[in-house]
Amino acid sequence: MAHDCLMIARKALSTILELAKGYPFIAITGPRQSGKTTLSRMAFPDKPYVSLEDPDSREFAGTDPRRFLARYPNGAILDEAQRSPELFSYLQTRADQNGRMGLYILTGSQQFGLLSGISQSLAGRVGMVQLLPFTTEELQEAGKLPSTLDAILYKGLYPPLYDRKLAPSQWYAGYVTTYLERDVRQLINIRDLAVFQRFIRLCAGRTGQLLNLSSLANDCGITHNTAKAWISILEASYILFLLPPHHRNFNKRLVKTPKLYFHDTGLAAWLMGVQNSDQLASHPQRGALFETWTVGELLKGRYNQALPSNLFFWRDNTGNEIDVIADQGLTLNPIEIKAGQTINADYFSSLRKWLSWAGDEAGKPYLIYGGDESQERKEAQIVPWREVQGVGFNG
Repeated sequence: MAHDCLMIARKALSTILELAKGYPFIAITGPRQSGKTTLSRMAFPDKPYVSLEDPDSREFAGTDPRRFLARYPNGAILDEAQRSPELFSYLQTRADQNGRMGLYILTGSQQFGLLSGISQSLAGRVGMVQLLPFTTEELQEAGKLPSTLDAILYKGLYPPLYDRKLAPSQWYAGYVTTYLERDVRQLINIRDLAVFQRFIRLCAGRTGQLLNLSSLANDCGITHNTAKAWISILEASYILFLLPPHHRNFNKRLVKTPKLYFHDTGLAAWLMGVQNSDQLASHPQRGALFETWTVGELLKGRYNQALPSNLFFWRDNTGNEIDVIADQGLTLNPIEIKAGQTINADYFSSLRKWLSWAGDEAGKPYLIYGGDESQERKEAQIVPWREVQGVGFNG
C-alpha cells in the first residue's frame, strides 16, 4: 500500500497495542483492503511479515507447519491466516510454550475461516479486532475528508481511495471482480457469477431495508436457501451486515426480521449504478445511503475499541420505528437518522412516541442529520453528520 495511507492514524491502533499486552494472539479481521496489513505492520514494526496468500509460503506452512513456525521464534504477522488452517494447532502449542503476549498477529478477510480456526484451536488466547474502512473522524484528523456529505457517500471510505489517485468507479469495479468473486469462489462453488453479481446489486438497492429473502430470491431467480447462503457469504466477507431488531416490546407487537446494511456506502452506490456525487442530491436512495453510512460509523466506533455491536433497531408491526437503539444494558439510547440538511419538526415524532413508551428505560435521545450545526433541544441532542463519532454511547 502507498505510504500516504500510513499517515492516517487508525483509532484501532491503541486498542490493538493494549490487547497485545494480555493475549498471545491478536486477530484483525475485516473486509479486503480495509487497511489490516498496514495497521498490523504499523503496530508491530519489528515482527516479520508473511502473507499466506503467497503460494510458496502457504505450501511451506501446509506441508511442514513446525519448521515454518520455527523460522519466527519471536512471533510474526501472518496475513490472511485462514488460508493455512493447519497452522492453528501448532500456533497454540508454540504460544503455550513461549508464554509471551502479543506473539502472533493474525489477519483475515473472511470471518468464517479465521474464526473457525480460532474457536477450534486458540479459544481464550486471542484478542479480536474487526477493522472496517476508515471512519469519518480518521479522515477528518488527517485532513482528507471529502468536503460534502454526498461526496463521502459516493466515494466511500476504503483506504486505497485516499492514498492513490483513483476514480471510485474504477476501483470498485476491480474490487468486485478481484476480491469478491475470488473470495466467494473459495467459500462456495458458484457456477454462475453473473447471477451472484446481480444478487449483490439487488442487496445494494435494499440497503437500510428489512431483509426480505423471498423477494431477493424471486428477483434474482434463485431459491430461498441460496439467497440465505449468499447473504451469509457477504456477511462473512464484510460486504454487508444485518442489524437485529431490539427485543424490548413495551407491549407492542414487534417486527422480528433484521435490517440489511452495506458496510460501505461507496460500494453500495457503485453497485446501484450511481456515477458521481452530484447524482446523489436527487437520488431516491440518498436517505438509505445516509442511514447506511451513519449506522456503519456507529458500528466502527464499537469495533475500534474491540467491543461487540450494541446496536439494534426498533419497529412494531404498525410501522412505528426508531432507526437505531444503542443498548447500554440498563438504558436504551434511541437514535433517529435524517438525511435532510434542515431540521424539521416531524423529525422528532417517532422519538417522542418511543420515549413515552420506554419511560425509565430510555437513555439520551439523539438525532443525527445531514446538516452542519449541533444543537441541544429538549426532544433530542442534535448531531451533525461530521460529528457522528462523537455521539456519546460508544464506550
